Amino acid sequence: MEQLTAPAIRKSFINATRSEVAALNLPAGFAELDWDNLDYLGWRDPKMPQRGYLVTPLEGKPVGVLLRAPETSAPGNRRVLCGLCQDVHSEEDVYLYVARRAGQSGRDGNSVGTLICADFVCSANVRQQVPATPIHPDPEAVTAERIAGLRERTDRFLHRVLGR
Repeated sequence: MEQLTAPAIRKSFINATRSEVAALNLPAGFAELDWDNLDYLGWRDPKMPQRGYLVTPLEGKPVGVLLRAPETSAPGNRRVLCGLCQDVHSEEDVYLYVARRAGQSGRDGNSVGTLICADFVCSANVRQQVPATPIHPDPEAVTAERIAGLRERTDRFLHRVLGR
């Protein structure tokens, strides 16, 4: 992912009001992010924990989405699969994040949701080293396929927010 500035991130949001964008708190360690190993920038707002943000390139420009996180995680030990990285080995919690649709549809109260790793660690999950197996003898090809899948599913979610 191409490195973004704070003003570019704030300008990218498609489903947030000006006051919501003005109240946005950037992630901790923003200046030290490893942009080369991010497929999207995602974080929970440290001052408003029920608010999450996801910013990713779409059709050549950064597009940001304001997300609503659940109040708490569900009790129990039931595991669910992240809809973006689809990492079956991850021990991370997965939450249903909900986004208002962009435009008039969102102002009318319509929203879409998807399951995402609670701490937005999908980029790290798809880059985990995998061992060579008879089915997948080339681990680098498997990693490249997982990265491409993450990007495709993230784009698909953004298109749903846009109503396309």
